[in-house]
Amino acid sequence: MKAMVVRELGAGWVEEEVSLAAPRGSEVLVEVKASGLCGSDFMEMRREVNHPPPSVLGHEIAGVVAGVGPNVTTLAVGDHVAGCLVPFCGKCRRCLSGDVGLCRNPGEVFRGAGEEARIRDAEGRPLDQGMGIGGFAQRALVHENMLVKLPEEMPFPQAAVLGCGVITGTGAVLNAARVERGESVAIIGAGGVGLNAISGAVLAGAAQIIVIDLNEATLETAQRFGATHVVNSGETEPVVAVKALTGGFGVRYAFDIVGIAATARQGYDMLDRGGTLYQIGMGSSTFELESLPNIFDRKAIQGVFMGSGVPKRDIAVLADLYLDGRLNLDDLVSAEISLGEVNEGYEKLKDPRVNRVVITDFS
Repeated sequence: MKAMVVRELGAGWVEEEVSLAAPRGSEVLVEVKASGLCGSDFMEMRREVNHPPPSVLGHEIAGVVAGVGPNVTTLAVGDHVAGCLVPFCGKCRRCLSGDVGLCRNPGEVFRGAGEEARIRDAEGRPLDQGMGIGGFAQRALVHENMLVKLPEEMPFPQAAVLGCGVITGTGAVLNAARVERGESVAIIGAGGVGLNAISGAVLAGAAQIIVIDLNEATLETAQRFGATHVVNSGETEPVVAVKALTGGFGVRYAFDIVGIAATARQGYDMLDRGGTLYQIGMGSSTFELESLPNIFDRKAIQGVFMGSGVPKRDIAVLADLYLDGRLNLDDLVSAEISLGEVNEGYEKLKDPRVNRVVITDFS
């Protein structure tokens, strides 16, 4: 089968013939019908984080089950599915309490170092399977815990983006923050994840949804998704602007999608007393806030990973919301490309008018 392989850090993707092992245990073979281009995969291609080359990246997938291992209980051949990169065993205390993102035994959904690799190149050499999915390929071999069954009427391009960008943005608002109806929200960064955070705030019934970004085209898109106010941080000091929009108080919930020291500082400073900054972005791997106000302000900072929810539950709900016309995914998918155009697809994403690029042609 065809796959896009990273051979050297920073060198982009090359199309190769690769092979997949047969599904065993709780593994599921998926015929990939759509695969989203996420910034996390681009970051992995440029600098090794968790998946060294040679590797097959890509983790936002949707497709049809083509085969199952003997221990699979939740899926069957022919089911339509979406993938999610959250690995969880489903048996530990964290999983049983609903905190699957903090699973104690995430390695249970992968093959061990001494076992046959799931993906091999044409010479039979193992390839790293990016985030346990390896979705820049015609097929993917994935543990059933990392797949969610979806209604057959759910279109594949929109289904693919559910498993990362959508669940991360909406989940930060609905699961991590549990934004209350009528409250004020600030979202820093209106890219793919930020737009979904806006959608989450709309679903939560937030009265003020203030979106901060450097680009006017991006801010126009944010308004289409439901932003009540937009602030161009290249022209206006964002903390001052947010305070002015909230009667001088600030917001109760701030979401930093960008993830650098400057935006985290801004997010914290635009909070009302008792407010919380939810840190989502990973623009910088490490940063520290220089100082924090006194404890009497009762402000907090909370890290958020993949929407702080339960993917098998939340992705199914998000699909239903889309099919009911309550979640905007159509405007999220800006361009569709072929499998061999991954490099060109990431070039497209440099355009602020492009929200998400999805592979839909795997021929």
